Amino acid sequence: MTRTLVVVGHGMVGHRLVDRLRSLDTSGDWRFVVLAEEAHPAYNRMALSSYLTGRTRNDLALADRAFLDDPRVDLRLACPAVSADRGARTVLTAHGEHVPYDALVLATGSRPFVPPVPGRDAGHCFVYRTFDDLDGIRRAARRGLPAVVVGGGLLGLEAAHGLSRLGMRPHVVESAPHPMPTQLDAGAARVLHRGATELGLDLRCRTAVASIEAHPEGTVGAVRLTDGTVLDCALLVFAAGVRPRDELAAALGLERGDRGGIVVDEYCRTTDERIWAVGECAAVQGRCHGLVAPGYRMADTVARRLAGHPVEAVGVPDTSTELKLLGVHVATFGTTDPAAGRAVEIVFAEDTTRYAKVFLQHDTGSLLGGVLAGDTGSRAELGPLVGRRPPAHFERLLLP
Repeated sequence: MTRTLVVVGHGMVGHRLVDRLRSLDTSGDWRFVVLAEEAHPAYNRMALSSYLTGRTRNDLALADRAFLDDPRVDLRLACPAVSADRGARTVLTAHGEHVPYDALVLATGSRPFVPPVPGRDAGHCFVYRTFDDLDGIRRAARRGLPAVVVGGGLLGLEAAHGLSRLGMRPHVVESAPHPMPTQLDAGAARVLHRGATELGLDLRCRTAVASIEAHPEGTVGAVRLTDGTVLDCALLVFAAGVRPRDELAAALGLERGDRGGIVVDEYCRTTDERIWAVGECAAVQGRCHGLVAPGYRMADTVARRLAGHPVEAVGVPDTSTELKLLGVHVATFGTTDPAAGRAVEIVFAEDTTRYAKVFLQHDTGSLLGGVLAGDTGSRAELGPLVGRRPPAHFERLLLP
């Protein structure tokens, strides 16, 4: 007998789950109803900045023709879920339809956080999340005019770089002491800051937006910072983090984490054995993860469980990163928390062009992890050394 899996959300993780279960379900036990909030099938949100500067929606699409034409897949675009009933095992859509399920996966992702500052509703103020957001930014961008990006994390720096390539003059406002405070320490951030400056970005750290001032016609005209600075601004982008989309938890009577997110166990299942949550909306043992790699691991775990395959617990997610940002190579690998395992820190640095810091177990000398920026070694070379004593040529791996 065919069972129905309803997936709420068709982002990267929701798509991964359905695609994975399609391949595992060789006997055709499952049919899939995917309720997508956006009017487009899943796309690579990690590469969204490239859409701002020339790539097309098709270039970023994740759903291929085999997926879209699969008779088992009922993909409903621009059809978000607004409520659900555990007793009846149905999901209510914005169009008023009750969709029955045998299993339900919540893959609703997250929403951009907009700080509650006066003037935030002015025209030409955007978030940086979807194709539609970037279409609005591209229409509003004007060469030579100043722009402000609120948030100096990865997304904020990408947004600023994109605005720069559109010909605008971006300021980046970050309340932390340095950019990318979640991933990088001060030494690595100095290398990144140098790259930003060379690209014409103005990074303003240790301050925040106090208010937004609009022109008489209603569009943003200036931004006042908490340090008293006033920045002219023709376009503003909020990239100050995200919050999990966990609204359906209330309708389903499911527990939410202390910091938001739908609470699930180490296998991504809620307290209802028919309901799972994956991706940014899922609080795995109380904690949400805003990276795609842990989301994919969650999706694979649930797909295997639904297909009747053996599964392993999601476990501690791999939060290692490696990317080229503002022309600067940055990477983290292994454990980068200096408190973990009573680590010993060793820093290798050469002015602001490259930086490497590693953490070693204090008693065994084994490698715990590290932070890299600039012309350094790669995570691919260094990651496999975690848990072992570094080799004699370790410094050459760090600083080729």
